[in-house]
Amino acid sequence: MKQTMTVVLMRWWMVLAVAVAGPASAAVQEQSFNLQTPTGTVAGTLALPSAGARVPVVLIIAGSGPTDRDGNSAGLPGRNDSLKMLAAALADAGFASVRYDKRGIGASRAAGPAESALRFDTYVDDALAWIATLKADARFTQVAVLGHSEGALTGMLAARRGGAAACVSVAGVAQGPGAILRRQLAGKLPPQLIEVNEKILASLERGEAVAEVPPALATLYRPGVQPYIISWMRYDPAREIAALQIPVLIAQGTTDIQVGVDQAQLLKAAKPDAMLVIVPGMNHVLKAVPADAPNPIASYSDPSLPLAPQLAAAIVGFLRALPALQP
Repeated sequence: MKQTMTVVLMRWWMVLAVAVAGPASAAVQEQSFNLQTPTGTVAGTLALPSAGARVPVVLIIAGSGPTDRDGNSAGLPGRNDSLKMLAAALADAGFASVRYDKRGIGASRAAGPAESALRFDTYVDDALAWIATLKADARFTQVAVLGHSEGALTGMLAARRGGAAACVSVAGVAQGPGAILRRQLAGKLPPQLIEVNEKILASLERGEAVAEVPPALATLYRPGVQPYIISWMRYDPAREIAALQIPVLIAQGTTDIQVGVDQAQLLKAAKPDAMLVIVPGMNHVLKAVPADAPNPIASYSDPSLPLAPQLAAAIVGFLRALPALQP
């Protein structure tokens, strides 16, 4: 019954978005828009609707690892351009947006600290600086924050601390990093590493670094990355979304092989007044991919695949329903 109600709500937002969005803009104007920091430039892209009036702006925060401002990962061949497409859809609906390469990624590589000096809060601080910059820019009325995957948690923290007008979580998790890692590794580790992995995770959750890591687990827990993991483990996404006192949208796809629908439902349980939208057939990179696709990862490197159309419609409908964010 709960899932049926969610789908009905999703369709309602689609109808609302179509009814109020109006015709698509003639062109999306994109320009370089950078954040200057004491350690270097964090490079971003500003996408503007064709109209010249003051408009709301959405700060788009990319997901984990070497994912750039457009939603593409340096760890995978090709491009999917999911976040670039989302920015274009927002511009067509009258919303400006800023998306950016995180420190150490893409054009922001020079601004990145050494791996051992990076903390989760580094990304939160940058998002806060972006919010402050956008709030001070006379071209924009209000700022909303949209985070994808790991960026959803960054977005929740920055939206609350920075006084954003709304927050959108797309493919975000509800559980802490330890629980997510345990779940992702369940059934994938050889027996001799199961107990070792648990000891490492338990130590990191206590805030204690681990000196000796087996080579087979070094990619996950090498000494240089442990400070980041420890800082990340301080945050519980469900607790953080519950602390938000602004309108919240939670969006999740049903064919996402990285984050399940259950995570979105847990976020909704933590924030009962949030809007929950389950998008049938949407995968982790926001594309429409069937559950039985022979190679679901292929969509991660295929820019010809469009966004799952229900996603943009739901986000636009949510934002347009907020008086402070109407273009």
